[in-house]
Amino acid sequence: MLGVGVDDLLRLQSAQASPTTEVTEPNFGKAKSCILLLPYGSPPQHETFDPKPDAAAEIRGEFKSISTKLPGVHVDEHLPKIAQIMDRITVVRSMTHPYPVHCTAYVVSGIPDYTPALESRPKDPKLWPFIGSAVDFIDERDRRTGPPPVPCNIALPWKMNSRGGPKAAAVQAGPYAAFLGPAYDPVLTDFQGQGIREVERFDGNGGPQHMVRDPYAGITSDARFTIAGAGLPAHVTLDRYHRRRSLLTQLDAARRAIDTNAATASFDRFQQMAFNLVTQGNVQKALRVQAEKDSLRESYGMTLFGQSCLAARRLVEAGSRFVTVFWDEFAHLNTGWDTHWNHFYRLKDHLLPGFDMAFSGLILDLEARGMLDETLVVWMSEHGRSPKINNAKGGGRDHYSRVYSIALAGGGIARGNIVVESDRIAGDVLSTPVSPKDILATMLHLLGISSETTVPDQLGRPVRIAGTGKLRPELLS
Repeated sequence: MLGVGVDDLLRLQSAQASPTTEVTEPNFGKAKSCILLLPYGSPPQHETFDPKPDAAAEIRGEFKSISTKLPGVHVDEHLPKIAQIMDRITVVRSMTHPYPVHCTAYVVSGIPDYTPALESRPKDPKLWPFIGSAVDFIDERDRRTGPPPVPCNIALPWKMNSRGGPKAAAVQAGPYAAFLGPAYDPVLTDFQGQGIREVERFDGNGGPQHMVRDPYAGITSDARFTIAGAGLPAHVTLDRYHRRRSLLTQLDAARRAIDTNAATASFDRFQQMAFNLVTQGNVQKALRVQAEKDSLRESYGMTLFGQSCLAARRLVEAGSRFVTVFWDEFAHLNTGWDTHWNHFYRLKDHLLPGFDMAFSGLILDLEARGMLDETLVVWMSEHGRSPKINNAKGGGRDHYSRVYSIALAGGGIARGNIVVESDRIAGDVLSTPVSPKDILATMLHLLGISSETTVPDQLGRPVRIAGTGKLRPELLS
């Protein structure tokens, strides 16, 4: 009778019924922030953390393996810097799920059922919230305040899948807030700069060759990250800005008296976030990686991914809670880590060296600043790649999700830990399968959010934000 429907009542009940109370499991809330590294297309387990030097050539591939700081543990020969920090990280070699497709929306959310058709429909109501959006929503709900001065949930270097060339499909699903509302989508940066190294591309298996200046292979030192509109126009003084805001606040108060609903709440949150971005220079300052010493920048690698990782460290240092860095496709489809063809050239030329520099640089920099113990770092893709090398031009490995590897560090994660093993060809889990949902539940736990926490879906029903995921104590220190 007062305009409150059943869905509103359910929404209120779910919000009250699922507080993120502290639990007794180890390292709950150890991580103040998280940096999620998402290499779209999916790295091969064989040429990263799970080499099989004794397998047949069609499984082993062209590269050798090298020893690491952990006795008896090997990684690919093109990861020498990561080999020296293996005593700081945990590798999970038994990741598995049923969907050997580019299912970013599946691995970064609690969605229980999945179909490949969802991947090209980022606005589909069946999708569930990205973990960064869930953290943002839950933190704000528990604080009972508006957005923090530095956005909780930020993604670099641009909107995922937005620069895959003219033949790219619609923007992919995945890093969005889904039924929590667009106000909880990640705040996106933009990258302004050019690649300085030409790398070889093919349009499809055996298609025409292209040489592309790929920023993931190298960028100039003056390339930069921005957030569009995060600054006052030159003709608007701070005094004039505050007068405008005062008038807008009065108009908003009148509007809220007439219309209070979820859409209005989202608009209010957008507005508050915009005010913070415009008037406070924290984010713009954090994105200015040029403020760092050249030697530090070079330790991350002068590539788009390396400098994005450096910007991510600066953002969490400035107060951001969840920062995502994409290693995205550029200029053409099936590029980056989606190595169906030209596999070994791409890995050796820029993919593995770029990963080696950026990941090791980030871990060592966080450690040197005393930030690693409170910053969770996760390197995780949507699947792995096939054990057998295909016959495509330049060789290739295809999509594969029965077993693959990820790496985690900091924020309560165990040091120098290898979780289980794959079989002799890295084709199946030998024991103790780990789901991407388990990783999400463990990430939430380390961020001080119970893995049992629920949020209201589009009908106001409480759903468990980690889906079927369970906390994995074997990952914890």
